[in-house]
Amino acid sequence: MENNHQKNIATFIHLSTFSRFIIPLGNFIGPIILWVANKDKSEFVDAHGKQAINFQISILLYSIVIGLLTVPFFIFNIFKQIDFIDINVFENISINLDKPSPLLYIGGAFAGLAIIAFLLELVFIIKASLTARDGQLFNYPLTINFLK
Repeated sequence: MENNHQKNIATFIHLSTFSRFIIPLGNFIGPIILWVANKDKSEFVDAHGKQAINFQISILLYSIVIGLLTVPFFIFNIFKQIDFIDINVFENISINLDKPSPLLYIGGAFAGLAIIAFLLELVFIIKASLTARDGQLFNYPLTINFLK
């Protein structure tokens, strides 16, 4: 049976991933500091720390893959439509939006997927925090187990 201190530490490990909105790489630094400082004191805290860190590394890898797939579609679309902006210094500036490229739709779909993944990440972090508060182990979905 886990005591309240262990539950609180496990909850804060998950919640510390939100520090990325304040500190660059805070989603890694916060959980790692809390996990390393408390992993020897409790198996419960150790398990939650590993889950949180594994999830953040997995999210980073998935984001890199989505980014590597998305950026080329936007770049190819820009180069394909290089006459997208017509500038005539003496008259006006006009933008031609006749037919967007299918590449733009594919890139937009990947960008939409990234937004959905971000929202799901927030939901999973909150759910993991609440589960840790209740004294149960939470396994993040689609997580690669780097730390075992």
